[in-house]
Amino acid sequence: MVYLLIYLFIEIYVSVKIASAIGPFWTFVEILATAFLGFWIIKNMHIQMAATMQALSRGEISVEEFESMHIYTLIGAILLIIPGFFTDILGLLLQFGVFSKFIARKIFKLKPKKTDRGDDDVIDVEIIER
Repeated sequence: MVYLLIYLFIEIYVSVKIASAIGPFWTFVEILATAFLGFWIIKNMHIQMAATMQALSRGEISVEEFESMHIYTLIGAILLIIPGFFTDILGLLLQFGVFSKFIARKIFKLKPKKTDRGDDDVIDVEIIER
């Protein structure tokens, strides 16, 4: 409940500041433009998904990277559809991979996953005696 109140305060504060600076007409245009952008991203998400699926099949990215790329894109598109300047800013930032990983780590307290490769300083050797 506290986080919702903090979000609402930030959303209203940022929206009032920006709307008073740019005026009601451009505020209306911005709300419509970002909503259309959000819908367009969701509608054309299959194109990006096909490209990353090919990269996944070639082994260039992991399954976790594949999932996170599309989850952040979808969340960002939904935030673009919701009216408000703060949500639009977050939605745009989530469309970029670097920002989405940073925001996810800060908001969700995620830690980078360790690889199962083991210690890089250890050399595994097998000795065969005859």
